[in-house]
Amino acid sequence: MQDHLKPFQSFISKAIEFIQQDPETVGLAAGGSWASGELDAYSDLDLVLMTNRKIAPDVNQMQAYAANFGPVLASFRGDHVGEPRLLIVLYATSLLHVDIKFLTPEEFYHRVEDPTILWERDQTLTNIIQQSMAQYPPFDFQWAEDRFWIWAHYAALKVGRGEFFEAIDFLAFVRNAVLGPMLHLKNSSLPRGVRRAETTFGVQELTQLRKTVSMPDRTTLLSSMWEVMYLYESLRDALAPDTFQKNSAAQLAVTKYLAAL
Repeated sequence: MQDHLKPFQSFISKAIEFIQQDPETVGLAAGGSWASGELDAYSDLDLVLMTNRKIAPDVNQMQAYAANFGPVLASFRGDHVGEPRLLIVLYATSLLHVDIKFLTPEEFYHRVEDPTILWERDQTLTNIIQQSMAQYPPFDFQWAEDRFWIWAHYAALKVGRGEFFEAIDFLAFVRNAVLGPMLHLKNSSLPRGVRRAETTFGVQELTQLRKTVSMPDRTTLLSSMWEVMYLYESLRDALAPDTFQKNSAAQLAVTKYLAAL
């Protein structure tokens, strides 16, 4: 075993040792970089813990269960990503970041990926995976178009007023919610924000994306906003489906407003 994988494997072994003694637990699986074979020394662990007894969204029960896997430094529930069944945990041992999703067998039928099964009782996880299909949420081009030009105008207002950090937050949000997913789709990968952008996107694409990163001053912010709008437009026109409807009027009006700044 490679040295950088030992802390992960040691943690998993201890977790399995505990859950095997719990008759209510029916399976443990790992998604993310573990399932994709991309695990490295800087990875976190994305675990799916399946129990017959419903544990989530009771954060106290979630934290109590997670504490059986090792000494916990801190933890909180994934409300910020709209997932109250998720517990984000920082373990003291090897300072591991572990995301644990607490599911019942019925909930596991609806999933975004097929994780690697680490341990299961009575083939429970295997059977569910064979009976159902994982589906990653698709990127909604119309959703983006309906919002993008309003966002762009709002950011332009912030630049005009001199609220540069607010405008920078807009650029970061759009990279993660719109540009990154579209670039992933262009490269035939899942629309996961800007995850692993440096190793997934092409050289020219990364160059374009870097130009959307700004310093908190008017000149570079305006330049970055033009790059954001250009990159969005080019990706949209290349990737959007035939049923897509552009908001050309909003695009023209916002473009003129930004030019006037």
